[in-house]
Amino acid sequence: MTSHHPQFITIENLSDARTEIQKIGSDPKSIDIMAPKAVFKIIAVNQVVLQDAIIIKQDMLSLGGEVAIPREAFELQKNPATILIMGTVTQHRELVEKLQRHYPRIQEISRELFELLAKIS
Repeated sequence: MTSHHPQFITIENLSDARTEIQKIGSDPKSIDIMAPKAVFKIIAVNQVVLQDAIIIKQDMLSLGGEVAIPREAFELQKNPATILIMGTVTQHRELVEKLQRHYPRIQEISRELFELLAKIS
């Protein structure tokens, strides 16, 4: 019987992702499409109004990601709070686009996320 030797690899950023995808011989034209899907990032966002946190969570869930929000969010007891947005770079980029469709307070969070994501190499 053949052993396939599965193993974990570490991909910290887009450069690592491109390198690993190239190493296995993927089509060079598809590397820039696949690389952002291979990098998982968690972004902490502070001072988020809890009503906004619930909207951000719903939008990210629709993209296959996740947002951790305080337990009190649904009772609106703690305001504002820190949230953790979890997903691939692709999911984060798609979230930025979705958040632009909301009201100005969420659009500001979208702009800040866009600026942060622009720093990923």
